[in-house]
Amino acid sequence: MTASGTEPSPPTVAPPPDGIDGTVGWLMVVATLVATFVIFGVAYSFGTFVSAMAEEFDAGNGATAFMFGLTIFFLFSLSVVTGRWADRVGPRPVVIVGAATLGAGLLATSWVHHLWLGYVTYGLGIGVAVACCYVPMVSQVSGWFDRRRAIALGVAVSGIGLGTLIGPPVAAQLIDAMGWRATYRLFAAIGTVTLLAVAVVCRRAPAATGAAALPLRRLFAIATFRRLYGAGLLMGLSLFVPFVFLVPYAKDRGIAAGTAAWLVSLLGVGSVGGRLVLGTLGSRLGVMRLYQVACTVMGGSFLIWLIAGSSLLLMGTFAVVLGVSYGGYVALSPAVCAHLFGLSGLGAVIGALYTSSGIGGLVGPYLAGRVIDITGSYAIAIGVALALASGATALLWSIGSGAEPAGR
Repeated sequence: MTASGTEPSPPTVAPPPDGIDGTVGWLMVVATLVATFVIFGVAYSFGTFVSAMAEEFDAGNGATAFMFGLTIFFLFSLSVVTGRWADRVGPRPVVIVGAATLGAGLLATSWVHHLWLGYVTYGLGIGVAVACCYVPMVSQVSGWFDRRRAIALGVAVSGIGLGTLIGPPVAAQLIDAMGWRATYRLFAAIGTVTLLAVAVVCRRAPAATGAAALPLRRLFAIATFRRLYGAGLLMGLSLFVPFVFLVPYAKDRGIAAGTAAWLVSLLGVGSVGGRLVLGTLGSRLGVMRLYQVACTVMGGSFLIWLIAGSSLLLMGTFAVVLGVSYGGYVALSPAVCAHLFGLSGLGAVIGALYTSSGIGGLVGPYLAGRVIDITGSYAIAIGVALALASGATALLWSIGSGAEPAGR
């Protein structure tokens, strides 16, 4: 709070016309779609590798899931750094670093013979790669658009859903055919080349040129940001549990490995739809209201998983409902930040907010895995995830659906 009793006002810049010159803005949308498809296709296929890696390393669910948790932690916690970096120099050099770390991390993981080394090679390597490609590119897309920002972001981040759709079943087939180590080597080659091609076409948004980031101290002094952050932390603790354990859950109930992998793909199908549909509606009905609705549905979807038992139909329903709401939640997050805090230094603002998900992603899957190891049951872990997601929903609704930009 300032001496006058009002919340600090973030710096503002004039909004850009949609697409600037009619082509470059949408080129960045396509480039971001491709980049998010690659990095999240790799990251969110981890659930298909869990059983093979846990067996080879003779490790429990919690210890193996911690590798994915580290990825999510570094992905989001380092986004505040990569977001600021992209604000200063543009996305191209940041994406090049992401391409290099993705290839190096996957190659190194394919050679490790101790789980703790996998924490470094996969957790850090893939986490840095995603941090270099996600927020830096998404924040640049925001800078290219004003009136159509929500739909542009929805299309851009639909690559996450497409990666979630295609990555797990492809990984499952490759693991069966050539083993998990060779699969990671193939992913390394394809992913690195694709991200380097994305870097070639990256363009810095004019709206971001010379943008000054709001200092973190002032950002956390804004009550609205603190509530967004708390909601992100609680949701992060629950959200990433099914990305790791939905496939093992299904396999433990007699579902074939290939069919179980498709459950994560269903999550991806829903995610694509959620990003596009809710992103479009956000331009018409208000991003804050839809953001709150998406969070509510996402939290409530865990109830379906809790009662699913051995029903493949209910598992699939859970995956689709979670995917649609998660897709909308992710697509609307940057637009909500732009609405509330302006375009200046937007990459740093988004990155700061996403550290909440990083902490949640680090802790949530690990604790869920430990609970499963100790109790031999998924029910308690799913119930806790439901409670945490419900808390996130309540905190987000406390902001108010008609929240205005801070300081205005």
